[in-house]
Amino acid sequence: MKQQATPYLTFNGNAKEALEYYKDVFEGEILGIQTFGEADFPTPPEVDDRIMHAQFKKDGLFLMVSDAFLGQSIEVGNHISLALELESEEEIQKLYDTLSEKGSVLMELQDTFWGAKFAKVKDCFGVIWDLNYTKA
Repeated sequence: MKQQATPYLTFNGNAKEALEYYKDVFEGEILGIQTFGEADFPTPPEVDDRIMHAQFKKDGLFLMVSDAFLGQSIEVGNHISLALELESEEEIQKLYDTLSEKGSVLMELQDTFWGAKFAKVKDCFGVIWDLNYTKA
């Protein structure tokens, strides 16, 4: 693994509002907001203004943030995942296989339009893991 796990917060269409709130509270910086409408991926127009990915940073605090996609239900308890940036295809495959063995797959391990292999898995304790390997 390249770094420690990063909290990834998912919201029901109010991610921008949450980012502004955290900016005020922690006096930090919002980095690189990308909406679903800006993504090189076909999305319905009703999610165009929703945040697909953004980052928030303040000293030792680093968060990643997005809005839920259409049909994805967000409730307290499933709106936080831990993102891991992995170093190889072998490493992501091993973690995916191991976590999904006793857990449940929320998004199959697959190649993505952002140039990575990605999967989302809920482990047997209910912790959600975002596994990402950015290809060279």
